[in-house]
Amino acid sequence: MSRRPLRIGNASGFYGDRFSALHEMLTGGPLDVLTGDYLAELTMLILGRDRLKNPDLGYAKTFLRQLEEGLGLAHERGVRIVTNAGGLHPAGLADAVRALAAEVGVPVSVAHVEGDDLTSREDGALTANAYLGGAGITACLRAGADVVITGRVTDAALVSGPAAWWFDWAPEDHDRLAGAVVAGHVLECGTQATGGNYSFFTAHDVRRPGFPLAEISEDGSALITKHPGTGGAVTTGTVTAQLLYETQGARYLGPDVTARLDTVRLTDDGADRVRITGVRGEHPPASLKVGVTRLGGWRNEVVFVLTGLDIEAKAQLVRSQLSETLEGVADAAWTLARTDHADADTEETASALLRLVVRDPSPDRVGRALTSTAIELALGSYPGFHVAAPPGPAQPYGVFTSSYVPAAEVPHTAVLPDGTRVPIPTPASPAEPSAPAGEPAARAAWPAEPAAPSAPPASEARGSGGGAPEGVADASPTGSGDAPAGSGAEPRETVRAPLGALAGARSGDKGGDANVGVWTRSGPAWDWLRATLTVDRFQALLPETRGLTVHRHELPNLHALNFTVTGILGDGVASGHRFDPQAKALGEWLRARHLDIPVHLLPDIPVHLLPPPEGTGP
Repeated sequence: MSRRPLRIGNASGFYGDRFSALHEMLTGGPLDVLTGDYLAELTMLILGRDRLKNPDLGYAKTFLRQLEEGLGLAHERGVRIVTNAGGLHPAGLADAVRALAAEVGVPVSVAHVEGDDLTSREDGALTANAYLGGAGITACLRAGADVVITGRVTDAALVSGPAAWWFDWAPEDHDRLAGAVVAGHVLECGTQATGGNYSFFTAHDVRRPGFPLAEISEDGSALITKHPGTGGAVTTGTVTAQLLYETQGARYLGPDVTARLDTVRLTDDGADRVRITGVRGEHPPASLKVGVTRLGGWRNEVVFVLTGLDIEAKAQLVRSQLSETLEGVADAAWTLARTDHADADTEETASALLRLVVRDPSPDRVGRALTSTAIELALGSYPGFHVAAPPGPAQPYGVFTSSYVPAAEVPHTAVLPDGTRVPIPTPASPAEPSAPAGEPAARAAWPAEPAAPSAPPASEARGSGGGAPEGVADASPTGSGDAPAGSGAEPRETVRAPLGALAGARSGDKGGDANVGVWTRSGPAWDWLRATLTVDRFQALLPETRGLTVHRHELPNLHALNFTVTGILGDGVASGHRFDPQAKALGEWLRARHLDIPVHLLPDIPVHLLPPPEGTGP
């Protein structure tokens, strides 16, 4: 006998998200389960430092404060709460929730999931946590838990675990589990699914987007929506953008199932309602990813403001004046951002920024001794000398790496409300594929594609010079807009315009790598994007990616390409390696780059995106 769809929502996309979201989601409309995602690579470092100061900490304290009112609301409405706010100490947060429940007089049963903490296995690690699946959550809910606290599970497990409980799915129900994983991936980042951080944001009122929810059916299909009357929008575009976020290929590998993103189909189902169907699933890999953070050393920075004329010469003077001071510092990076404008009518717009970032194993080499030397230049350097902010003391930075461990070696355990400890078995998996060429054998279990796929795999460009995938014609080198060779079509008139006039993008970080998803909103535009935006063209448009390995993946059902840029973020977000350390705006930079785009694809191009007529100008 079929069961009605599970109505599951999200109230947090990161540690520090909108505090009122839990209350808003509980009072905005009916729900069966409410989830909260608090963990990210940087968060694990923050929680690790908390644990160093106090072994009883290591969890997201914000969540506990949200429950002071939210626990009673959830109990009144019969809503289960599932969250990874337990971080490094899920048992500790579970105890704190029980204490809070007793204090506010709300009778709830609390369970937690543990076993992900592998710090003792990694020499010198601050944290090391395996990404667990949703089966432990399922076991806790089956035992009657009202609140389930986890540590490091995959973000999507917060949805797939409750879905498996609600419908009593088996581990072998790969297609259904994959559908729930895809829905979970859409929900996990909160308002990014409802118009937040969206390329075409001007089409909607996104001043205060509502948080998303999914209605998941027994067959694994889902409908993405939000509570009535909340801000933002749910469209095929907003959902596509989130599906492309922080993914690295057509196969989305997880501990419970491998979801085939190239089988996902999106359809409009009314205002603020997008249906997800067709998702296929395959066996999960036999290994689990382990995220490892370490304290990498100490960093500091000074930002010099250079105003008016001779910007390059002023920058060179500062660099030469500090060159002797910087000798012996492990890493010193200078960046000149030419934010200045000629003949500017404000001082700020007449100014450029020269940024010095220093990193070293010793806080002394990059502490006040160094920053004081920079400030001592104030009356003896370039004209107009000043800095953007007073220099501060050296700050610790972290390094993120990942490793892989056989799933059978991770003690995934559900601790039920009565204290019973239930070991979670490892899903059966076929034999591991061999490592791809150039891939370390230890990593092969996670990123490799399983053999015998249930659907044709998406094309992929291999390496930094791969160009278009096999069988895909490249655009002409001049970007003339000619049709792919052999198509029989005539060349089209083109206009020089930013890629973003035609395509949306969303980007993000995965350790030291970045991904950039790019999609179009029509079939003809997709055909052009697929032929034009090769790896070579991508690297030409984003010169910072040259010399790095870039892979391209196609997702035709979504009219999308997904690029993975290896190593662009160095040691990860916590190391502060780059101006945009999480690559959040890498996609928007790509959209701002200009190409020759066929005019017929841009019938409604905004005037401000077109170049001015020849002979005009300021």
